[in-house]
Amino acid sequence: MSSLLALEETHLARLNNVERRKHIQKLKIVKHLYVKGAKTNADICTRFNISSPTSIAILNELVAEGLVEKQGRGKSLGGRKPELYGLCDGSLFVLSIHMEQFKTRMAIFDNNNHIISGVHTFAIELTPDLGALTQLHEHAQALLEESGIERKKLVGVGISMPGLVDSKEGNNHTYLLTAGQPESLQQLLEQQFGKPVFLQNDAKSAALAEYRFGLAHGLRDVLVLSMDWGIGMGVILDGKLRSGASGFAGEFGHVPLVDGGALCHCGKRGCLETVASGSAIVRIATAGIRAGQHTMLSQLPAAQMAQLTPEHVYEAAHHGDQFAINILAEVGTNLGKGIAILTQLFNPELIILGGAVAPAKQFILPNIQQAINTYCMAQLREKTSLVVSELGSNAVILGSVATVMENIFESYLELA
Repeated sequence: MSSLLALEETHLARLNNVERRKHIQKLKIVKHLYVKGAKTNADICTRFNISSPTSIAILNELVAEGLVEKQGRGKSLGGRKPELYGLCDGSLFVLSIHMEQFKTRMAIFDNNNHIISGVHTFAIELTPDLGALTQLHEHAQALLEESGIERKKLVGVGISMPGLVDSKEGNNHTYLLTAGQPESLQQLLEQQFGKPVFLQNDAKSAALAEYRFGLAHGLRDVLVLSMDWGIGMGVILDGKLRSGASGFAGEFGHVPLVDGGALCHCGKRGCLETVASGSAIVRIATAGIRAGQHTMLSQLPAAQMAQLTPEHVYEAAHHGDQFAINILAEVGTNLGKGIAILTQLFNPELIILGGAVAPAKQFILPNIQQAINTYCMAQLREKTSLVVSELGSNAVILGSVATVMENIFESYLELA
């Protein structure tokens, strides 16, 4: 493993052209096996346009290095079934971090997407300043030490967070701002961890997870909506995750929907987020409680009332609280209006709704669908399916793993 990923300039300088070419072929094959799963020698020959003896020689070297193993046999096209080659469990590891507005979740995954450490949650609040970085690093280091993995096998750190994340620049323009700093946020984190760090918007991470491991797998035109405190969107068009010119594509939550509506944290009024997000649910619920609405939410202890969450409203709705049910229905209608616009703009084959909204799907989905039926042209809506993610709360964390594993090899290939 160390020989494959040891790509410092001093190491590269010792490779002749033949060795360098083989090194690059190894990297490409390992990335291919991660993205596509176990493959036969014939598959690899076809994919990379190399001869069978060359492919077998490379695979045997990867087996000797402990990265690849034989994993049974594939389908026969006549004659003996061919052997399948896949990545060994525990060959490589990724630290995946999902920073939410008020908490952060971390987990260590191996190259076959198995959780090694369990998912750990820490009370770290995202703010515009860099104060959270020290906490983030301390918790991450403790988790890595507790896991007992070899640090040389940790190939990178993936961090997903809300806000305007420019992955190429390595900065978040909403949280953890680096204005006045000589380094980008990505560079500061890489200095802390001593490993490559990849930043991504949380909604885009969720979309990548759906495309690689979830309901969007094998599809080409899919929208993935993540509804938590805010609303984010990942756009998959023609089989590729799209980021836009500045990396900010998918800021669906900040589309103006209500004239003269509530003030959004982005500075505009009436954004979709102000009427169809977790923060909107809490704002509407709080206002209703203060106005004396009859609801079981008003019986919450003072401490919980001061820190009301969307989950409190979901739970009340599940207990038949009509006030909570009405809030979720209203949010569903507003979200459906927005989705109707998206459907007409993108003509997707599938729209996946994920995030913390999943527990409330029975109260929100009917109104979303009704609004789509009302505001979207029949020719478009009839070709689009609306589903709730099956990846659950781990979608964003899985997406961070995929971001690292797909980009880390590209970085090594650029060096090579």
